[in-house]
Amino acid sequence: SKFFYMIFQGLSAMVLGFLIIVFRARIKDLTGNIGFAEQYLGTGGTWTFFLILGLALFIGGLMWATGSMQGFLVKTFGSIL
Repeated sequence: SKFFYMIFQGLSAMVLGFLIIVFRARIKDLTGNIGFAEQYLGTGGTWTFFLILGLALFIGGLMWATGSMQGFLVKTFGSIL
């Protein structure tokens, strides 16, 4: 049951990341320019920010669904957790 819940969470994050990438023009029209993204990522930084966010969600969701995110977190922060 926990296994299927992890897969569901990962697939949900992957779908959300994919939708952000596909509909980033509509999202930008809705949000307008994001100040810090334009400042630190240069002209068109809002577009780049949404692309990076979508990719991070997609890859993070894939890692979560396969269990590799949990292994990474335990190996990296195991002594802290």
